[in-house]
Amino acid sequence: MPPLHKHRGALLLASLLTLALAGAPPVLAADKEPPPRVANGLAKTPPMGWNSWNKFACNIDEATVRRIADAMASNGMKDAGYEYVVIDDCWHGPRDAGGFITYDAKRFPSGIKALSDYVHAKGLKFGIYSDAGRLTCGGRPGSQGHEFQDAKTYAEWGVDYLKYDWCSTGTRNAEEAYTLMADALRESGRDIVFSMCEWGTAKPWLWAANVGNLWRTTGDITDKWDGKHGYSLGVLPIVDANEPLHPFAGPGHWNDPDMLEVGNGGLTDTEYRSHFSLWALMAAPLIAGNDVANMDEATRAILLNKAVIAVNQDPLGVQGRRVRDDGDLEVWSKPLADGGRAVILFNRGAETKPIAVDWTELGYPATLKAGVRDLWAHKDLGKMTGRFSANVPSHGVVMVTLRP
Repeated sequence: MPPLHKHRGALLLASLLTLALAGAPPVLAADKEPPPRVANGLAKTPPMGWNSWNKFACNIDEATVRRIADAMASNGMKDAGYEYVVIDDCWHGPRDAGGFITYDAKRFPSGIKALSDYVHAKGLKFGIYSDAGRLTCGGRPGSQGHEFQDAKTYAEWGVDYLKYDWCSTGTRNAEEAYTLMADALRESGRDIVFSMCEWGTAKPWLWAANVGNLWRTTGDITDKWDGKHGYSLGVLPIVDANEPLHPFAGPGHWNDPDMLEVGNGGLTDTEYRSHFSLWALMAAPLIAGNDVANMDEATRAILLNKAVIAVNQDPLGVQGRRVRDDGDLEVWSKPLADGGRAVILFNRGAETKPIAVDWTELGYPATLKAGVRDLWAHKDLGKMTGRFSANVPSHGVVMVTLRP
């Protein structure tokens, strides 16, 4: 049987001849504007969950993922809104004779479908990882040339979330590559949140609002406060790169400054509170990256702070931003759906300092009386008019909500 495209070519030629004989100008499909791309309708608030990479890297297996799912279902994380359990790189086996991806049977002896079913039975959702190149960053088979096969496989496995990386892509165009996988996911017949991990090099915030649900804005995070460490960045440079992109975020399409390092041991608890607060205010995905089955109480108190999470999950979907920068002392604000504001007073310096914010900096009249609640002290501070001030520790935050 001749290839299908030969039949299509013959049909097109016959159609053109018919039109020419009828005196009508031929109209080719390429002359028509493609239908506008629309969002997939998922991730109306920033996704929340857990990913294996920051803690376990390639040392991931079925037993670890089951242990994490058990913990999330019972330790308050699920109740706080964390829903995705995502396996990052290194789960892959080879492709089979038909080109379909398989899993590493030694690490995942029950199979990915059985693991997905286990996660779903806990009331959670299941995520997986691939790459737009020939190989993943860990050297496993990537999805280039197999996008529709892989999307079909993921749907059959019950995948709810795909993190899609950008290693071994050569000269490939990022917009083309991510759009192709987005189309494959839609054709799979399953709702799959699409997390684009392209590191911001092709400025996805300019073109990906109707392609992916979240896109990385920077290189990888590392468990450091400041500086560049190889290919990775500390918390502060990521904050400074992500903040100016606030106009591009909104329901269903989020700037992603990478996963959380809270609880991994490289920062102080004060710094982790700042890290978590700033991610929450920036409407960033809250994807825990620690061993959530073995958390100390300080880490639990940070990751399970429902008042801070509520700021992140606010349905208005506005990314908060810096409204004042006095060197080491900063004021950040995020408007909320009920007309309130979430405010962070942030001290980058080496000593405790007072920071104040005037209502006019937040878009409120100076005469407004607003109720102030401290989200880390878990207490109401009373009604205030015109301004709020607090002493903020070194590398720390005071985070409040204001409600008129």
